Amino acid sequence: MSKQQKYLLAIDQGTTSSRAVIYNEKLQPLAQQGKEFKQHFPNNGWVEHDPEDIWETTLHSCREAIKEAEIEASALGGIGITNQRETTLLWDRKNGEVLHKAIVWQDRRTADYCQQLKDKDLEPFFQKRTGLLLDPYFSGTKLAWLLDNVEGARERAEDGELCFGTVDSYLLWRFTKGKVHATDASNASRTLMMNLETREWDGELLEKLNIPASLLPEIRDNTSDFGYTDKEWLGAEVPICAMVGDQQGALIGQACIEAGMLKSTYGTGCFALLNTGQDIIRSDNRLLSTLAYQLDGEAYYALEGSIFMAGAIIQWLRDSLGMLEEAAESEALAEDIGYEQSEIMVPAFTGLGAPYWDPDARAAILGMTRDTSREHLAAAALRSVAYQSLDLVHAMHNDGQKVEALRVDGGMTENDWFLQALADITGCPIERAAISEATSFGAAFLAGLQSGMFKKLSDISELHKVDKTFKPEISSEQRDKLRSVWLAAIDKVR
Repeated sequence: MSKQQKYLLAIDQGTTSSRAVIYNEKLQPLAQQGKEFKQHFPNNGWVEHDPEDIWETTLHSCREAIKEAEIEASALGGIGITNQRETTLLWDRKNGEVLHKAIVWQDRRTADYCQQLKDKDLEPFFQKRTGLLLDPYFSGTKLAWLLDNVEGARERAEDGELCFGTVDSYLLWRFTKGKVHATDASNASRTLMMNLETREWDGELLEKLNIPASLLPEIRDNTSDFGYTDKEWLGAEVPICAMVGDQQGALIGQACIEAGMLKSTYGTGCFALLNTGQDIIRSDNRLLSTLAYQLDGEAYYALEGSIFMAGAIIQWLRDSLGMLEEAAESEALAEDIGYEQSEIMVPAFTGLGAPYWDPDARAAILGMTRDTSREHLAAAALRSVAYQSLDLVHAMHNDGQKVEALRVDGGMTENDWFLQALADITGCPIERAAISEATSFGAAFLAGLQSGMFKKLSDISELHKVDKTFKPEISSEQRDKLRSVWLAAIDKVR
């Protein structure tokens, strides 16, 4: 990186918004811009995004962040892209025209197809090869649906006319004007199509899903020469130096680079990743084995628990029930509601994630009385995220992985009441990162690693700071009692 290029741009393309952050050479944020976009729900359990919304909000955020930082794009030494994982797109290889709206990771339309594969006793095969379970969450069955339900798609795919990609690949294609069709190993590991050991597309997996290999992007390290943005987009050709799935980006941003370290990100959903080093830990408790990051051809792995509804629950209280004007109001509403409350919420709006993996479960609020108020509902909503986190901690313990502490980040972690509840209910110290955007922080660091701003992965440890630690304040007996009530509620919605 030349002396003139002292800045990094992190693009964080998320489920409800696209964000861009400019960092200096000390990885301090100088400017941040973001823009929300519309969610589409065409059928029960279906969730879609308009690809143009993804692209336009991303480009807008980048341009505005560069403007806010008062720099030229030519001063950027590199771009790191991090993204909502599993969300699936299919487009024309020649003109970039997308054949269908993006099918979002939350979408459950392939539940029946997943069940058909399970009925053929294929889940152990997929789990062994990919570390994943047969669930609509992952990209492979979404892609199969597109090929079978979009007119002419399968024929065009077999003729080599189409490209598949998760959001990282799609943005790379758009930024480079179709010059590069690639993905990174962390995103590829979420597709049901990559062999977790070889880190290559697996022909037998593709055969089971009936997917032509010609659709697939090239798999690269998280740090790589991914090409340059076309000058039209940002005003200069800027090197794209890193791509990483959002949760793996947060793992790096939280400096969880040693085996045994765990981060939990509370955004739209909640995703807890435990670094397992160069060992693939095969879960007996329906957690996922996934690729954490790949650098210089060396793979590092993680054990992951995925919760589909976290911050999205508060968004639901705000947008669908009109209980809040701003999500931040939930903290003040819940403040005086103790653990004796009878209300309990199971937020299975799009099914249940780990460790249940029940796509047909639906949300419920139990234990309501005439005294139930919006304050009680806010507390029940926030606590439901803590209870789901406890499920993940239990599963990791049962897989022989001891969780000493949770390093947390994401929008929900600005809520101190929630983090205290999280500490109480999980029984673990909660360490809030000094920087809430750990995902973009990790992506920027990887871009800096590739561009030469940073020398080695361990440099991230010196940059990571803890803002505040929350310690459990309730007894283990009370915690066990609360868990039993939660598990009883789970049984009622399954």
